[in-house]
Amino acid sequence: MKQYLKRFIGVNPLTLTLLTIIIGLAAYSFKPSFMEFMELKTVDLRFQARGKIDPGPEVVLAVIDEKSLEEQGKWIWPRNKLAKMIDRLSGDGAAVIGFDIGFLEEDQNSTTNTVEQIERTLQSRGLSDDEVVAELERMKVLGDHDKTLARSIKNSKSPIVLGYFFQKTSEGLTNVTREEVQAHIDQTKGSKYSHVKFSGQQALRIQLPDAFMPQSNIPEISNVTEHSGYFNMTPDQDGTFRWLNMVIECEGGYYAPLSLQTLAAYEGTDLSLNIEEFGVSSVQLGDRKIPTDESGRFMINYRGGAKSFEHIPVTDIIEGRIPAGTFKDKIVLVGATAIGIFDLRVTPFTQHNYPGLEIHANVVDNILRGDYLRRTNLSFFLDVFTIIIVASVLGFAIPRFPVVPGLLTAVALTGGYIGLCLFLFTRGTILSMVYPLSIVVIAYVAMTVYKYLTEEKDKRFIKDAFSTYLAPSVVNQVIKDRESLKLGGEQREITAFFSDVQGFTSISEKLTATALVELLNIFLSEMTEIILDNEGTVDKYEGDAIIAFFGAPNVMPDHAARAAIACVEMQRKLVELRERFAQEGRPILHMRIGMNTGLAVVGNMGSSKRFDYTMMGDTVNIAARLEGVNKVYGTYTMISESTYEQCKEYVVARELDAVNVVGKAEPVVIYELLGLTGEVDNHMEQMIEHYANGLAAYRQQQWKEAVGHFDKALAFDPGDPPSLTMKKRCIEYFKTPPAKDWNGAYTMTSK
Repeated sequence: MKQYLKRFIGVNPLTLTLLTIIIGLAAYSFKPSFMEFMELKTVDLRFQARGKIDPGPEVVLAVIDEKSLEEQGKWIWPRNKLAKMIDRLSGDGAAVIGFDIGFLEEDQNSTTNTVEQIERTLQSRGLSDDEVVAELERMKVLGDHDKTLARSIKNSKSPIVLGYFFQKTSEGLTNVTREEVQAHIDQTKGSKYSHVKFSGQQALRIQLPDAFMPQSNIPEISNVTEHSGYFNMTPDQDGTFRWLNMVIECEGGYYAPLSLQTLAAYEGTDLSLNIEEFGVSSVQLGDRKIPTDESGRFMINYRGGAKSFEHIPVTDIIEGRIPAGTFKDKIVLVGATAIGIFDLRVTPFTQHNYPGLEIHANVVDNILRGDYLRRTNLSFFLDVFTIIIVASVLGFAIPRFPVVPGLLTAVALTGGYIGLCLFLFTRGTILSMVYPLSIVVIAYVAMTVYKYLTEEKDKRFIKDAFSTYLAPSVVNQVIKDRESLKLGGEQREITAFFSDVQGFTSISEKLTATALVELLNIFLSEMTEIILDNEGTVDKYEGDAIIAFFGAPNVMPDHAARAAIACVEMQRKLVELRERFAQEGRPILHMRIGMNTGLAVVGNMGSSKRFDYTMMGDTVNIAARLEGVNKVYGTYTMISESTYEQCKEYVVARELDAVNVVGKAEPVVIYELLGLTGEVDNHMEQMIEHYANGLAAYRQQQWKEAVGHFDKALAFDPGDPPSLTMKKRCIEYFKTPPAKDWNGAYTMTSK
């Protein structure tokens, strides 16, 4: 597992981006069934987001609903009732009447057989009466409901389009002869496309949806009209009806559905089928070009849920309860909507109880309005373009952005693309939603995992590299702000720290190597811990010397105060160590410290593979000089004026002098750090005051007065090295005055 993680971490974002794009395009090309299933569900959501739209006024549904069943009796009705309905519709001026009902068998409600049996009985008994015979003949005619329906169809001024269905396979059909199959095919010839155009030899080999045989209407009815169309519908894998097959092939013939044949009869135009090498390119209804997919499927642009179209109960039509002109110039589709008849479907708007009849109505209205749903060349281009762009944007953003902006980028891409899909859907263009959005998820997860693993690697690297000389809190802050570790460094105000053990050379000469290392480890460990506790950064160790700084890599407004407090604590800790070392027979250690505050260059300096986090500049050099200046004044903790000004609220210090250090033109005012605020006793305060008075007189070249003040300081601290040093210097200047241009600063002659 670790090996795979290492390989993954070794992959750069560009490679991951390209891999994501390849995965997305491969899935888009091969279209796995589960993704296509999800894609269909997004189409349903788009319908629901779009909401209902009003259909045109041309289509009216004559429905066999619960009311009609209650008044006219249970289904199946005698066909003379439908004949009466046709007469009413035709008389009212219907433009065309399409039946989503099949008349596949003879009407079982006809009384013709009974009348014929009575007639045979009378003849066998030798009974004959002209009036009786005439009445029997009339009863035979009226009792033959199929003939009655056929007569109404034939006499109708409105074209009648009959519905039928195809048997997809021969399963369940026993003893069906070839002649019977051909007879059914002959009865449905009015359902064929008038023209079928093949473009290229390959088009001839295209496999379209096919069927074993049609289940046609009985000849007595089908022979009286030229128009018919199948009402087969095939749901998607989830049982939802989203498409209508615009063509079914059977025995070399190409057949059109009921909705299309109804429109052809309505407009009085021919139907054409265009097949190219990739499949069906289009269906033509006169000048109308109807888009389909390569299999001849037409995506239905549903107007809404059930009853989006006007429903008129058939019983009201039969009983003449409909106002005159209701059906004038209308496309009337006749079918069942009653729940008990079981012609109910699932659509994007409904989970049940959507009449199959209304699906045909949607198709008719789609074609009349011309507001098709289709996947165009633009759809393909935008799908591919989106997959590439989404992967590229996330591949760039996620590794570079923090978590929240990265997540917001993914959310924005998702929301923007969904908005685009919804907008184009209302304009009739369908974009793939699942594949691009899957790429958002894949790219986001891949890049986030990559970022997490690489960041963890970087965090481990930073911790390994800095934990030895940075406080844990500082290390954590550095991990959050890695810009603070720029290779080459940056200018920053810091407080530089230099320390050195007094007389360490002579001490080391008296100890074995093992004892010396042990002593140093104890000393350096204790001192380093204090530096880190105050969030300082250890630059390096040079033997017994510690070089550190405060204020980088993390920005600290109080870096000078932290450094000063650390110095006081270190000197106090060293007092404890001296007691311990004395008990253990180890050498007694004293440490000199020099500190200065100012601008310096800090950062990783070196090569990209080997570097040190260090500091450079005059500020650093002065701090190093001040550590050495301690020797002149006999002090152990010396700070510059710039450091004192930033920490004087926290510490007690006395101004010692101003010195001209080697390599600097301007004198540096120096202070001795004596302790923390509130922790210095009265004797120390009075000594500081007398020393300050002596220093003022010294700078005015009032040597005798200065000596007097230094003596007073010595009265409070007889062994005070700075007072002794300055008193001696005053005596020397009294004997040999300084040059006339003397500025009160002491000139150092060595580093």
